[in-house]
Amino acid sequence: MNAQQLSPSVRRVAVVGGARIPFARSDGPYATASNQQMLTAALDGLVERYGLQGPGAVGEFVAGAVLKHARDFNLARETVLGSQLHPSTPAYDIQQACGTGLQAVIAAANKIALGQTDSAVAGGADTASDAPLGVNDSLRRILLEVRRAKSPGARLKALAKVRPGHLVPDIPRNAEPRTGLSMGEHAAVTARAWGIPREAQDRLAATSHRRLAAAYERGFFQDLVVPFRGLARDQNLRPGSTVEKLASLKPVFGLGHPDPTMTAGNSTPLTDGAATVLLASENWARERGLEPLAYLTAYETAAVDFVGGDVAGGEDGLLMAPAYAVPRMLERAGLGLDDFDLVEIHEAFASQVLATLAAWEKRGLGTVDRARLNVAGSSLATGHPFAATGARIVATLAKLLAERDAPARGLISVCAAGGQGVTAILERA
Repeated sequence: MNAQQLSPSVRRVAVVGGARIPFARSDGPYATASNQQMLTAALDGLVERYGLQGPGAVGEFVAGAVLKHARDFNLARETVLGSQLHPSTPAYDIQQACGTGLQAVIAAANKIALGQTDSAVAGGADTASDAPLGVNDSLRRILLEVRRAKSPGARLKALAKVRPGHLVPDIPRNAEPRTGLSMGEHAAVTARAWGIPREAQDRLAATSHRRLAAAYERGFFQDLVVPFRGLARDQNLRPGSTVEKLASLKPVFGLGHPDPTMTAGNSTPLTDGAATVLLASENWARERGLEPLAYLTAYETAAVDFVGGDVAGGEDGLLMAPAYAVPRMLERAGLGLDDFDLVEIHEAFASQVLATLAAWEKRGLGTVDRARLNVAGSSLATGHPFAATGARIVATLAKLLAERDAPARGLISVCAAGGQGVTAILERA
């Protein structure tokens, strides 16, 4: 891309459309699919739908993954080279745990807003099935010693140190390095701090499945989801989920405390998938006869001290950063929760969604009408391929806003590992 002088004013950034593959439970239909293969399938679906073939059709591609092999060091660029996008399309990787997809959208939007490019595709992919297995660290040190050895005898001496235990691979753990607790255990701490009841969590989970099923039945995802490896809809979807059925599941997190409330049913499963979003300036879209679904008008990130902060009190729980990001963003935009027609909160866990809502209310933002919350279902029903979720939510919310006859506004809130949160506002003029 040629260097361009910055525009004298900030431009509006349009969300033109999105494409993703159906999300699948780990070790299922996508067990042998790589991040690159899934992301390429989603990207090709977007390219075909919006005619993005040819040199210069898209200014840039930005995407990422959380669980990456060494071969994925240049994931976005390799995806471009294996896709229908022209090979001359620049690309780069980005990563912010579960906020990766939304941060990719923000990064692309900033360049469009400043006139550095007219169009971009953002997205993400993740596979829990094809997670990278590292060499046992003790074995790694021995192999490095072998490499540095100056003679065959020295190499053999180093290799003689290998023991059966050294052959056990280093498997990625869903745990925070500074606490040793999994995301689910951290969420259980927050659920206890905020007093989130089991029945409320199960009700939110059942609603997510019911609303996602209804969205599929009315054809809402027809131009958003691209079939892949035999799937045409999200595999985790359980249309028959009810509060009663979910109540029969045993708790899986917080078992060391009385009355644990978090189960596999009100928590997201490990998931494989990929999603993309097409962003552009208004002029770019107009010249191609494309009607923007919505406009990205504000975004905010935040982080909490989930190690030494007010964790026991619930304020600084691992997944509570949106409780800080959203108030700051709304104050800057001069808006309140009542100004939003739709609210999308990433459902990492039902308890986390409910704790976030409680924190917003405590901070004086008011309550969110449940009829406006995740109206087409969210992560509890779709699943959560870490880096893909943000792009999924942006495309879904943009289309939901576009379905309305009148101007509308939507809020996005995504929590992320490491005590971080990424939030954004979409508007339909």
